[in-house]
Amino acid sequence: MASPAKKNSNTNTTRPQSKAKKRAAAAVCQLLGNAKKKRVVLGDLTNVSRAVAVSESPKPKRIKVKLKNVDERSDPQLCGPYSSDIYQYLCGLEVAPRLRPMPDYVQKVQNDVDGNMRGVLVDWLIEVAEEYGLVSDTLYFCVAYIDRFLSLKVLSRQRLQLLGVAAMLVASKYEEVKPPEVEDLCYITDNTYSKEEVLNMEADILTALKFELGAPTVGTFLRRFCGVGQEGVDTSALQFEFLSCYLAELSLLDYYFVKFLPSLVAASVVFLARFMLSTKTHPWNSALHQLTTYKPADLKECILKIHDLYLRRRGPSLQGVREKYKQHKKYADSSCIGCFGTVQTCGNNTISS
Repeated sequence: MASPAKKNSNTNTTRPQSKAKKRAAAAVCQLLGNAKKKRVVLGDLTNVSRAVAVSESPKPKRIKVKLKNVDERSDPQLCGPYSSDIYQYLCGLEVAPRLRPMPDYVQKVQNDVDGNMRGVLVDWLIEVAEEYGLVSDTLYFCVAYIDRFLSLKVLSRQRLQLLGVAAMLVASKYEEVKPPEVEDLCYITDNTYSKEEVLNMEADILTALKFELGAPTVGTFLRRFCGVGQEGVDTSALQFEFLSCYLAELSLLDYYFVKFLPSLVAASVVFLARFMLSTKTHPWNSALHQLTTYKPADLKECILKIHDLYLRRRGPSLQGVREKYKQHKKYADSSCIGCFGTVQTCGNNTISS
C-alpha cells in the first residue's frame, strides 16, 4: 500500500503518491489465472436444505422480532423503539429487483468483462478509498453501483476503470462529507481519462440506476448483527468488529458473492468471526437466528467461500484489503492480529446446526 498521500501545493487537494498512480495504469488490464478453488473443511453443517442464491430460491420469510438486548439500549442513535421496523424495511429493500444486480451478469450481459477483471478493479478501488480516507460505506456503495451498472449496460474492458472511478465519485457524493475532486480521480488513473469522461460516466451511472442509490449493503446489516454476534465471544468488541469488517470487505473482491443477499453475507461474516475467535462456543445461537432469521444451513455456502477468501484459496493475488488492515494496527492489538491465523487450526471442528 502506498504511504500517506501528499498535498499538492497548487491545488491544495490530496493526491496519492506515485506508487498507487502507477498501479492504476495497469490495474484493470491484468488477467488473473483461475486460482485453485480448494474447499477448506470448516466442519459439516447438518440439515443443509439449499444454496441461498437470489436467482434460485426466494428470500426466507421475515419475522418481526424485538430483542430486548438489541432494541432497548440506551444509545439513542440505535433508534431502539424503531429498529425492528427499520430492519423490516431494509430486508424488503434488499430483495427489490430494481436494486439488485444480476447474479450472472458476466455471462448474460457482458462480452468483454469477466469476474477476474472485476476483482482487479475492486482491489484497486479499495486502495483508492484508503488513499483518500473514505469510509467503508462508500466502498460498499461503490461496488454495488458497479455491479448494478454492469447488470444493465454492456461495457468494454478499456472503460472498466472509468466506471470504477465514476462509481467511487457517485458513492463519495452520497456518503462522504467532503468527496474527492473529479480532478483527483483523474489523477489517480494516471490521467487515462479526462474530467469530461468521468462526469459523462457519472451521468450514465445515475441514469442507469435511476438515481436510486440507497440500497442496503453488507455494512448496513453488519452493524446490526455485530452487536449480538460479539456476545459470548472470548475477545473484545473492538477485535470482533475489526475481524468482521475484514471478512466483509474480502467478500467484495469475489464476483461469486454477487448472488448472495447483503444480509446473508453479513450473517455469514458474523458466524465465521465467532467461529474463529471463540472455538469453545457455538458460532450460532438462538438470538442470532431470531435477529437474522437465518439458520447455519442457510449460510453454509457463503461461509465456506468467505473462509476460502481468508485462506487465499480464492483471489490470492488481490492484496488491497489485506494491506489495508495490516496498516490499521491502531484498531486492533497484537492478539487480534494473531487470531487471524487460528482458523487454520480449528477448521476441522464439527459445527452442528
